Amino acid sequence: MGVSVLSSSGLPGGISGLLQVASVLSLLLLLLKAIQLYLRRQWLLKALQQFPCPPSHWLFGHSREFPNDQELQRTLKWVEEFPSACPFWLWGSFARVQVYDPDYMKVILGRSDPKANGSYRFLAPWIGYGLLLLNGQKWFQHRRLLTPAFHYDILKPYVGFMADSVRVMLDKWEKLASQDSPLEVFQPISLMTLDTITKCAFSHQGSLQLDRPSDPAEEGSPAGRRRAGEGQEEEALGLPGHPPLGQREYGLHFRDHLDKMPYTTMCIKEALRLYPPVPGIGRELSKPITFPDGRSLPKGIVVALSIYGLHHNPRVWPNPEVFDPSRFAPGSVPHSHAFLPFSGGSRNCIGKQFAMNELKVAVALTLLRFELLPDPTRVPVPVTRIVLKPENGIHLRLRKLPKTYGVQDGL
Repeated sequence: MGVSVLSSSGLPGGISGLLQVASVLSLLLLLLKAIQLYLRRQWLLKALQQFPCPPSHWLFGHSREFPNDQELQRTLKWVEEFPSACPFWLWGSFARVQVYDPDYMKVILGRSDPKANGSYRFLAPWIGYGLLLLNGQKWFQHRRLLTPAFHYDILKPYVGFMADSVRVMLDKWEKLASQDSPLEVFQPISLMTLDTITKCAFSHQGSLQLDRPSDPAEEGSPAGRRRAGEGQEEEALGLPGHPPLGQREYGLHFRDHLDKMPYTTMCIKEALRLYPPVPGIGRELSKPITFPDGRSLPKGIVVALSIYGLHHNPRVWPNPEVFDPSRFAPGSVPHSHAFLPFSGGSRNCIGKQFAMNELKVAVALTLLRFELLPDPTRVPVPVTRIVLKPENGIHLRLRKLPKTYGVQDGL
């Protein structure tokens, strides 16, 4: 009885003592963390002293100067004010250096620094660790394994599947265009792209764009074969009435014409310059780096390759906000800019030829069937997410064109 009384009476004091110890330990941990953050900030200030930037708040950094949805506007402003590169303080003890000069980028892309984690780490549960997220030797092994699959000759047969996916989208647009109202095209184009990838990469039979199953009565007809994904390149791109691309002697002849679209290619590249799908790429320096102008950064600094900033840099592109396809006329692009619009170095886009083929097919087929007019009441507003996308969609007015036979470049 006496023992239980003593133990119960001493319990509150024991709990109080434990709480006091826990409080002291918590305060010590907080103090230790504050010291670490302070030392980190001082190290960053010293490491970035060669790179001027706008004044930043000691805690909030530059985040209060521009909201998240104005990141592109901030980039354009700093590109004009600070040559080559500019530090961006996310908060008190974390900063990254934005780079938007081609000579700076060539130095970084010529190295093997790992990708900065950033937002990419959130993709891992969905897409796993493939070429996008891997680094080092494992990335090199995967890249070497996949490279033959993207050889130019390997990609040629995919043109027919690309055309099939585009036709499904255009057929749906044709029905909607008669309603004489603007059409939002960003989502349908995204779905068409996904449709093409599932056909080419996974041999998917069918079309993700169709919102109903194929009519059994249509099986065996050209439309039915397209819906079921069984048609093999039924007609030449933009050449109605010609033999199907499935006939080898004509199919190979047509596919070779993708290289004979210089003006269309120039327009595509200029559009990608103005609106790069990936606005930036992060690298964490694995060793010190020195740039052509003598400025340097130590190991451990996160460098953001601002593709959007480079594409809109007035020191690189005169009148950068003007759409001018002649910038990409053969022989007119300086060598230092040659990695546009698919990056460069060892980690250049492995699927760039696939993407260019798909863009050429989509542009050619679309402009053979429709005249596209912007909706002045809903101008697209680009915003930065993992990729560049329109915040409010892309709204166009479509006017159906009379059916024509034959294609000439210049679309």
